[in-house]
Amino acid sequence: MPRQYDLVVIGTGTAAAVAAFRCRASGWRVAVIDHLPFGGTCALRGCDPKKVLVGAAETVDQDRRMRGKGVSGGESRLDWRELIAFKRTFTDPRSPQLEEDFAKRGIDAFHSRARFRGPRTIEAGGETLEARFILIATGAVPVRLGIPGEDQLATSTDFLDLKELPRRLVLVGGGYIASEFSHIAVRAGTQVTVLQQRERLLAQFDPDLVELLTRKSGALGIDVRLRARVTAVEKAADGFRVHFASDGTASSVEADLVVHAAGRAPDLDALDLPAGEVQHEKHSLRLNEFLQSVSNPAVYAAGDAASSGPPLTPVAGHDGEVVAANMLSGNRERPNYLGTPSVVFTIPPLARVGLLEEEARERNLRFHTNYEQTSDWYSARRVGEDCAGFKVLVEEQTGGILGAHLLGPNAEEVINIFALAIRHQLSAAQIKASIFGYPTAASDVGYML
Repeated sequence: MPRQYDLVVIGTGTAAAVAAFRCRASGWRVAVIDHLPFGGTCALRGCDPKKVLVGAAETVDQDRRMRGKGVSGGESRLDWRELIAFKRTFTDPRSPQLEEDFAKRGIDAFHSRARFRGPRTIEAGGETLEARFILIATGAVPVRLGIPGEDQLATSTDFLDLKELPRRLVLVGGGYIASEFSHIAVRAGTQVTVLQQRERLLAQFDPDLVELLTRKSGALGIDVRLRARVTAVEKAADGFRVHFASDGTASSVEADLVVHAAGRAPDLDALDLPAGEVQHEKHSLRLNEFLQSVSNPAVYAAGDAASSGPPLTPVAGHDGEVVAANMLSGNRERPNYLGTPSVVFTIPPLARVGLLEEEARERNLRFHTNYEQTSDWYSARRVGEDCAGFKVLVEEQTGGILGAHLLGPNAEEVINIFALAIRHQLSAAQIKASIFGYPTAASDVGYML
C-alpha cells in the first residue's frame, strides 16, 4: 500500500527545507528524500565549509601583507589538519540536527535515491510514496567532461575533506571553484595550476576586475593557463598527468591531485523523469513562470534543480518560498531575482550585482560607467591590499544603479548596499545622500557614484 502525502520533497538542501517546513506548518503531510547526508550542498559540501577555509587563508594572508607595516614575529601558516577539523565542527552536526528537526515537525525522512514511478508516485528505499505535489530540489553535480581518465578527477567535495593538501594541485575549469580553491591552496604552500578552456577566468564577472584578480593570482604563484582545453587525465608514477591543448599545441602538467572545477548541472539523471511525465531538455527541466513542470502540474522545482535563477543559496531559499506559496495557494508567486548579488571568495573577494557593461549595451541602455583601481584608497592601503577596484553603471535618465562590480577588502559585504539599491530602485543620488559609518568600507560607496 503506497504511503500518502500532500508533498514529497526530493532533496534536503536550502530550497527543500524551506518548502518542506512551510508546507508542514500549514498542516500538510510531508516527506523528504535524500541519498546524500541531509543538509544539501551549501551547508555540507559548498559555501559554508569553503568560507571556513577562506577565513583561515585570509588571516594568514593579512599577516603576510602587514609585514613591515607594524606586524612582526613568527609568521603564521595554515595547518590543514587543524583547519579541516575546525571546518567539521560546522558540517558534522548539520545532518543530525536537520534530521532531528524534520522528526520534531512530523516530517517523514527517507535516506534513499528517489525515482518516479508515475506522475504523482515516487519510489524511495523500497517504499512507494504517493503525493498531491512533488518538489524536485536535488541540487547540482559536476558536469560530465567526456574525456579519457575523467574518473581520476576529484570533486570539490573531495577537496573540502582532504586530510592533507597535495604538493601539486591542478584545477580543471575557471569559475568559482577553481578561483576560490586556488587562492586557499596557494596560501597553504601548494603549487597550483588552473586550466581554463575560455579566454578568461570568471566569465560572469566584470572583465576589467577579473583581469586585476588574474594578475594578483599570478603574483601569488598560481599558474593560470587560459585557452587550455583538457583532453585527458592519466595516472603517472607519482600522481597524475593532465593533458591539454592550448592554441593548437599539446601540453601536459603533472599533479598529485586533479580537481573538477569545470561547472555543475542539476542532479536529475537518476530520477527517471519520463516515468513522472516531467519534460526536460538536456540538463534542464521545462518549467513555467511559477517553477512548475509544464507537463506535470503536480511537480515543481527549486534551487539548482530549477536552474531558474543564479546558482546561489539565497536564490534556492527564495525559490523554496515561491513554490511553497504556489502549492499552498495556487500559482500566484513568480521568482524575482532582481538585485541578487554574487561573490567569488578569493582573497581579495570579487563581487557583482546587476548588469555587466556588455549586457547593458545589448539592452541599448544609456548609462555612464565609473571605474577605478583603488589599491591606493585608504580602505585597501590600511590592510596592505594591492589589488582593488570598482565599476558602477549608473543609468543616465533615472540615476538608477544598473550594475555594481567590486574587488577588494570587504567587497562581499559592500556589494549588498548596491543589491539593496537595485532591488528597491534607489538612485545614486539617494545613496550618496546617506551617511555611512567612517572609516569603513561602506563609506567608500559615495565615491563610487
